[in-house]
Parts: sequence; structure tokens; C-alpha cells
Amino acid sequence: MCGILGILTREGLVPGVGSDDVVRMQRALGHRGPDGQGVWKERNAIFAHTRLAVRDLSEKGDQPMVGRGGRSVLVYNGELYNDAELRSELGRLGVVFESRCDTETVLRSLEVWGQAALDKFRGMYALAYFDVDTQKLVLARDPLGIKPLYYWTGTGKGGGWQFVFASEPVAILEHPDVPVEPDIATISSYLSTIRVTAGSRTMFRGVSALRAGERVTVMLSGARARIDSCVQPICGAEDDHAAGGYERDTRRVVTESVVRHLRSDVPMCCLLSGGLDSSIIAMIAARETGQRLTTYCAGAMETDEDSEGGDFHYARLMASAIDSDHHEAPVSEAMFLDRWESMIGRAGVPLSTPNEVAINEVARMMRQDGKVVTLSGEGADELFGGYVGPIEQTAAFAAEHLETGIDSDAWGRFFLDMAAWVPNQSKGGIFKPEVMSAIEEDAGLIARYVSVATQAMGGCAEPLQGLLRFQRTINLEGLLLRLDSATMLESIEGRTPLADVEVAQHAERLCVDQKIQLNGSAGAGRVAGTKVALRKAFGDELPEAVVHRAKASFPLPFEKWISSKADVVGDSSLVEELFTPEAVALVRADAERVWALAWPMINLAIWGRRWWG
Repeated sequence: MCGILGILTREGLVPGVGSDDVVRMQRALGHRGPDGQGVWKERNAIFAHTRLAVRDLSEKGDQPMVGRGGRSVLVYNGELYNDAELRSELGRLGVVFESRCDTETVLRSLEVWGQAALDKFRGMYALAYFDVDTQKLVLARDPLGIKPLYYWTGTGKGGGWQFVFASEPVAILEHPDVPVEPDIATISSYLSTIRVTAGSRTMFRGVSALRAGERVTVMLSGARARIDSCVQPICGAEDDHAAGGYERDTRRVVTESVVRHLRSDVPMCCLLSGGLDSSIIAMIAARETGQRLTTYCAGAMETDEDSEGGDFHYARLMASAIDSDHHEAPVSEAMFLDRWESMIGRAGVPLSTPNEVAINEVARMMRQDGKVVTLSGEGADELFGGYVGPIEQTAAFAAEHLETGIDSDAWGRFFLDMAAWVPNQSKGGIFKPEVMSAIEEDAGLIARYVSVATQAMGGCAEPLQGLLRFQRTINLEGLLLRLDSATMLESIEGRTPLADVEVAQHAERLCVDQKIQLNGSAGAGRVAGTKVALRKAFGDELPEAVVHRAKASFPLPFEKWISSKADVVGDSSLVEELFTPEAVALVRADAERVWALAWPMINLAIWGRRWWG
């Protein structure tokens, strides 16, 4: 896993952009790649890289990696899980490899097949490939959005047009010509969704994020630069599985994905919360590695009253079942408050969910123990149906409008309201009037949810199937970004065997009742079973308590803890600029009671002080 960045212009490098600037940008990504740094320069392009060595630890895997004859260059952040198959196919075409690194597989694939190679990749990745002769740059992100990539384009202080990309916004903002300005619309979106991106928009004005599966092509030749983009869809029509067939197929697909995700030349381990998803992964990994697996669990420090029902309890139970070398990373209130602020300072963006701190703490422990790669369970809830509340609310909403039908606009607004930390209709008393005017009453956020709902529900006869497609786009991308940020701050590569394109296509082919079971009619019924395919496929190998455990994910009692940070909202120029005095006073006086507002507002205050004082 790595950090990548680049600067491109249409002619020569822009005056004022020098080697010191590139070094500073590269240093901002140092946590993503402590094992090596590299820079490649051409007349109008600079590519830089920081390496976290995982496959082929020799210098042959160093980046930027230059193509045959020096006419192309690649910087790549990711892991390719069908590396062996692609190498075999390329070998039959006469390609000779110089390393065992999957970076070279990606490079040779792009040399031979061009952009069509992207359709062949199975893995997590963010990459930039530049053809020197045609002056064509291709940026690409994996279909599920496991690895992040950002870019900025504009005119520099020297007057020349530039295209700047990097693995994190903080590196782009180290470029001397990129203005550091908040994006008010995304801030409003963050208040509702606690996600630091909103489609292509980020918390910084002018800095764009590649969406999951997006490919951006930049043509530097011609009278003016041209930028095009498209998004790679995840397809899979429902299958008519024979009785019991879907359990067998689910077992096969998930097992095969975990096995592929185990390939590594460095020590690896598993995150184990004691829930169904991480337990399935750990169980398969323990069986397939042939050696004792190391597992880790993070969570709030236990008390006598919760020691029998929390993550630590279930993780111990599962660790005992697979005989893993198990470790625990307890999170105290003092550590949570300190790490919360330091993570914002290092990453340069607010935190998403509070348990991002727990993930970071367990990643820090892994790194101290010499681990470099960890497997994690993200993806199962969105692909196989794991969130009880949204399932029941969606079923009820659909039943209520069964006769009249529901258009995409209504679905989009429903999904937004259902999950909002701060509802759109409440923002008039929270944001200042001029802010509400600037964001056009959240028109952009609403339009995005309507657009995603249109795609999710299009051609979908079953509303719950549409809900899962929606969650795959909105929820999962946010969770994967959280995992990447929290682990990479400690130079740990997080892999997600359940958030895998082959697993996603299999889940898409399953009927709704093979994923979710309702007890009673669709409108009045309650959820009787979630992630049915996973439970039936692996339930006989897991402890019964784990199989039937309710959904949890490194929960922390953050509502009680955040009051200690509440005063920061009164000492932030950004908060003063955006929020009404009444909203600020409410958070300072009673943060625990209004935690759904206090969490994002305090994050914004800390973030604002990081950049603007």
C-alpha cells in the first residue's frame, strides 16, 4: 500500500513549482509509505510515490515504475488479487516480467491492453498512468472505492494550467498554487451524513474525489486540456438458485476471496470484533494460513456490567474457537479525546464515525507488533443486508406507498432523512441564513441522494434490493474511506475480503429473501434475519452466540465523552462563520444530549482550527 501524487501541465512545469514543493507534498503522504520514496520527472510532469512494501520487497517494486522505453509511467496504490492470472495471460502474449510485484502486472497490463486493462483488475486500487507520447493521463479507482484518490485543476500563480492528484487532500493542499478553502456545501453534507466526501466534492473547495469505480482521463495535447470521466458499474442479474445452492455458492465465493486476500510477503493479521463478518474472515484465514493467526479487537475499556456483552467478550469467544493469538486495544476517554484531535491534525479532515479512533488505536498496536497487513469485515452489511433499522423503515415506506408508487425524488429524500444526523429541515436554525442561501437549502445534497436513488432503484422490482444498492454506493464508500484513513495513519494496509468485486457481484445475484428475512408482511413485519446467505453458509462452523449476535462494530460511548471537547466550538473562526450563536451555545451547554449535532460540529471546529485558526 502506498501514497501517490503527481503534477502535470500542458507545456513546461509551472514556474514556482519546484522540487521543494514535491518533497513537501510527498512528506505529507509519508505515513502511507514508510519503506521508500521515489520521484519521476518529465518535461511537463512530475510523479512521486511513498511505498509500503507488501509484495516483492526488493527495489524492483519501487515506484514510480517506468514502462518499456521510458514512454510511460505508473504510480499505484493497492493490491491486485488476480495477479497470477493476469501474469499468465500476459506471458502468453510474450510479456517478460522483471519482478514479482503486482505493480508491474498493472503497468504491463496497461501497456498491452490500454484502459481496457482496468476491466480485468480484481483488487483494491487507486492509480495514475501517463503515456508520454500521447500526453494522456488516466486516473482510476477500484469499483467499490476501497482506495482513495483526489485531484485539483486550475491556473497556478505563474499563470499556467495544472492538474494535481494525490492519495489524500492534505498532499494536494501542500502544493503552493492550491488554495485552502472550505467547501460549504460539503460541510453541510457532512453535518447530515458524517462523511467527508459528497460524491466528487470534498471538504476543500476545488479538490475533487474520484468516485468508486471512476476513471478520469486527461488529454494534455491539443489546443486545450480535456478531462473526461466514467464510472465502472457492478453488475449481476438475480439468479434462480436451486434449493440450497446459494449457501454453497456464497461459501465458495467468500472463501475464495479471503484466500486471495491472504497473499502477502509481510506479517498479517485480522481485525476481530466478534461479529459475524470478522469472525467468518478470521475463521477462514486461520484454517487456510496453516499457522496460528493473530487477531485484534478494539473497544471502550470494559466495566463489570458490559464485560459479557461487548466486542471484547465475543472476540475472545471467537479467538478461542480458532485458537488465535488474540490482542485487545482498549480505548479510554482520555485517549479518545487526544487521538480524535491528533487524527484530524494528521489527516487534515474531520473524523467520520467515532469508532475511527478505535480502528486507529488497534492499527497502532498492530504496527508496534510488527504487522503490516490486516483483514477487516467491511462490506457484508451493505452487500448481504445487515442493517435492521433501515431495512424495516424501507419496507414500511414501500408498503405505505404500494398503490401510488414512489418516484426517485421521494426515494432520495427518504434515504437522506432516514440516516441524517442533522436533518435538512433543522438546518435553518443551525446554519446562519447566508450559509443556507449559499448552499441553496441543501439543493446539492438532495440532488445527489436523488441521483443515487434513481440508479439504485432503476429496474429494481424489490425495494430492499434497491436499498442495498443504495447503501453500497453511500454507506460502504464512507466506511472504506474510514478504514483506509484510520489504518494508513499507522502504516497498516487494511484489506476487505467481503468488499470485493466478485463477492459484490455474487451478492447482487442473490434474491432479497436469500439475504433478508422479514417476519410478517413487508410493511408491518419485523426483520427476522439479516445476512441470511452468510449465516447459512458459515453458521455451522462458528460459535452459536457469534452467529446470532446483534450488529455491533467497535462501539464507543462517545456521547458521554464529547462534552469535554464542546468548548472548542466557541473558539473556531469556521464555526463562528457558519453556525448560529444559538446552535453553538446549545452544543457547549449540553453536548451529550444533542450528540448528533455536537459530534459533527466539534469535528468541524477542530478541523477549522487546523487550517484557518
